[in-house]
Amino acid sequence: MRICKFIFCYLALVSLVFTFFPLECYAKKNDGAPNMVASRIGYPKKYTDEYLSLVKKEYKKVTKEENIAVALDMMKDTNADFSRTSILGYNLTEKPVKIMFKDLSTINEQYASFDALGWKKGSRLYIYINNCHYDAPPAALAALLAHEALHQDEYNSLAEETYAWTMEAAVWCEMCELYPKETNVSHPLATRENTLKKLFIKGRYSNKYIKKSVHSNTGYKDLPQTSPGFEDL
Repeated sequence: MRICKFIFCYLALVSLVFTFFPLECYAKKNDGAPNMVASRIGYPKKYTDEYLSLVKKEYKKVTKEENIAVALDMMKDTNADFSRTSILGYNLTEKPVKIMFKDLSTINEQYASFDALGWKKGSRLYIYINNCHYDAPPAALAALLAHEALHQDEYNSLAEETYAWTMEAAVWCEMCELYPKETNVSHPLATRENTLKKLFIKGRYSNKYIKKSVHSNTGYKDLPQTSPGFEDL
């Protein structure tokens, strides 16, 4: 499979920033409380009740949300595995990243329609996913987390965002190959991922068009060209 041959060639220091893309959430929101998944939409068949109990135990230090735990499990042995291990604690803080759904407007109103937000409190990293995605299919969450886990410090750049968006697109393409039925769903987060996938494929599985999108994104207009670990891309 073509996408399975796409390998990212460098792993480096990365930044803590928000994820911004011109797509908005339309799903019904919850209050951000744990275990509020409306249904098990997009779960591969292997996720039986028995297996789910093991998965949730494995990622209990990271999240209380079932579909996020499933997403992390689906990242194993894929292009997203580096991000998964970073989330488990192999990151600049050497601590597991806490992941949860959250009303992002409670942090700042301008974040209300963002899909996700990277945050740092003291020595702990957090990934807040817009709570309108509380019922998102795990494969789409996996792609989103593959991006977010790359942001681990206060620095950011256009080169870093280009890398992160390209990683997300590549992971979604891989998920589509591995789980065609589970990724063929109607959900705002899947719509976001399919938009990135089109740019990735249009660029012949390179960052060509994703890079153009990042550079023209008004949300990134004040970012420098490079940041530590992302001096050239």
